[in-house]
Amino acid sequence: MTIPKPNSGTPPDAPDAARLRRLSETTIAHYDQTAEDFWNGTRHHDVSQNYRALLDAIEGEPPFSILDLGCGPGRDLRYFRSEGHEAVGLDGSKEFAAMARAYSGCEVLHQDFLAMTLPESRFNGVFANASLFHVPSRELPRVLGELHRSLRPRGVLFCSNPRGNNEEGFRGERYGCFFDLETWRDYVCAAGFVEVQHYYRPSGLPRDQQPWLATVWRKT
Repeated sequence: MTIPKPNSGTPPDAPDAARLRRLSETTIAHYDQTAEDFWNGTRHHDVSQNYRALLDAIEGEPPFSILDLGCGPGRDLRYFRSEGHEAVGLDGSKEFAAMARAYSGCEVLHQDFLAMTLPESRFNGVFANASLFHVPSRELPRVLGELHRSLRPRGVLFCSNPRGNNEEGFRGERYGCFFDLETWRDYVCAAGFVEVQHYYRPSGLPRDQQPWLATVWRKT
């Protein structure tokens, strides 16, 4: 399915509410079933560039209050806590939530992205590393709006997503949206953010070998 532009109306084949729940439940079930393998495959990934992009953009003096959206088994939560920040995790997978609590010692909310309940104006930053691409395009404006409300004035949203040519659908047992920069920019700007920077990962490689698009945004 081709991803619509923000505010362009719902396409005829857009998922209805019941299908949206199934998409989310299927993706979460995959992570629950593969939690240990996922942890073993990702625990040593170097995402220090992404940590710096978030923390350098946050204004004021640390420590900061940070929401790790889609925290997985807790690798990034543990890093933020080790740096003295108040880190809170959120994940739809009950297996990941339990692993993250044990590994990081941080508070972890067990919530589906499509049914989040977040405190208003709580966080200095939101770290969404390889997570928001799982939100169906139909629900993305609402989810981004929830993140916007959860940030303090001039708070920062960091996102890293696999990029593509605006395709949407299942790849294996996981649902995803694969945006190019222009379309992703349209969605996030429509939610009330201004762009701070963007870059492609892994760094130092030709663009066709950089599957990840990282973006940094400020709440206006």
